[in-house]
Amino acid sequence: MFRRKRFKKLDNLNTQQVLKQQVLSSDLNDNLQVLRSMYQDCFDVVFRTLLMGGKTKAVLVYIEGLSNIEELNDHVLGSLMEETEGEIDSPQSALREKMTISKLNEVKTFADCIENISIGNPVLLLDEAETGLALGLGKWEKRSVEEPTAESLVRGPREGFVETMGVNTSLLRRKIKSPDLKMKSMKIGSYTSTDIVIAYVEGLADQSLIKEVENRLKRIDIDSVLESGYIEELIEDSPRSPFPQLINTERPDTAAANLLEGRVVILVDGTPFALIAPIGFFSLLQSPEDYYQRALVSSSIRLLRMLFMGLSLVLPALYVGVTTYHQEMVPTSLLISVAASRESVPFPAFVEALLMEITFEALREAGVRLPKQIGAAVSIVGALVIGEAAVSAGLVSAPMVIVVAITGISSFMMPHYTQGLALRLLRFPLIFLAATLGLLGIMLGIITIIVHLCTLRSFGLPYLTPIAPLQGRELKDTFFRAPWWMMNTRPHLTGKFDTYRKASWKKTSPSKEEK
Repeated sequence: MFRRKRFKKLDNLNTQQVLKQQVLSSDLNDNLQVLRSMYQDCFDVVFRTLLMGGKTKAVLVYIEGLSNIEELNDHVLGSLMEETEGEIDSPQSALREKMTISKLNEVKTFADCIENISIGNPVLLLDEAETGLALGLGKWEKRSVEEPTAESLVRGPREGFVETMGVNTSLLRRKIKSPDLKMKSMKIGSYTSTDIVIAYVEGLADQSLIKEVENRLKRIDIDSVLESGYIEELIEDSPRSPFPQLINTERPDTAAANLLEGRVVILVDGTPFALIAPIGFFSLLQSPEDYYQRALVSSSIRLLRMLFMGLSLVLPALYVGVTTYHQEMVPTSLLISVAASRESVPFPAFVEALLMEITFEALREAGVRLPKQIGAAVSIVGALVIGEAAVSAGLVSAPMVIVVAITGISSFMMPHYTQGLALRLLRFPLIFLAATLGLLGIMLGIITIIVHLCTLRSFGLPYLTPIAPLQGRELKDTFFRAPWWMMNTRPHLTGKFDTYRKASWKKTSPSKEEK
């Protein structure tokens, strides 16, 4: 019985797919019958029947809540009712001249009708006409442009992407006012038909990179795309790697800056997070604010960020390895203090580290999932209370609480959340290696991570660029940021078609191809 029901459902789905590819008939009743069968049990789909000039029968199909009803009443229904007998002889051309609507598209198939109806454009079907008209009157509730919450800055623009594609593309156009900013559109998802836009600057982005992005997107075969994370996982080079190979951002200034360096930005309708490709490991350590502050300040903060990135990865493992196998490396006074604090702890350092790390991660996730008003209070107060109670009960030592706290603070310094997630995942294997092999295990783990990073690529770009392979010219924006008057060239692999940022440099300094 179950198999029969399942096959019957699949047959109905195939029938709908076939109907979507059919062209419209000249008989209005046949067209209505097909559309009504498709939108059966859809109470919000409106079929408005009307008579044009007292002679021609027409039907207006739209979804309530997605279409602009006020504009529909003022500019469409009024124009249709005012048609005269003479104008009905060519209804399509008469409607195009009569309606005060800026956007009118012709629809020829049921697939075109469904596509326009789904995005809020009412479709007008006429009797004895094999084509219909899609009216550009889509309107739905959308969030206003606000400051990004996931990428807050002290200095910089306060606007962020929203869930509406039209608003996001306009935000990019406001940043880059050149016609060289190109945007290619496609739809992905058999049910959602999600709009995907590939944005790039012609003359800066490599055409092979654009083709590769298009090919990977076209190969996606999925029924729904509800967030850019779907796309990210389906097009990245190594989906099993913990390290992200695309940057997600909700800041238009960050997207515009990467476009001007020859990269590609992928916008997904329904989410404020855009994807940037290709990227490298050091791109994840760069914050937009690095380019808004003075070079000396930005370079100092970037070096501090790299230091604490290393601490967030190896500090708990280093503590476990030293206290378990290499006590001779610790100064005597400090060793006595650590030994005294661990005297009442019943667990080895490895179990103690796992217990505290897992508890801290649980508190962090609880703070994220709880409402904003109480989330921060629960995460901070919970950590203090649980840490103090655990030390008082003799379950963990005070030095371990300090180590875990420093590790947690270090992970918060990462500009991109996805990189912090990778470090949090890799922290646990390093703790295990430190508990089994000591410092040798930590070194083996770090070497394994570096080898893995050397094998990664992001759309053909080596992940450790510009360190491996070494590119001396690109180091001015890696470990530190050089002043803007020294940053006269674009990245080598992404901006080689327009090497120099300044017009004066373009005139006086020939490129490698010219040489």
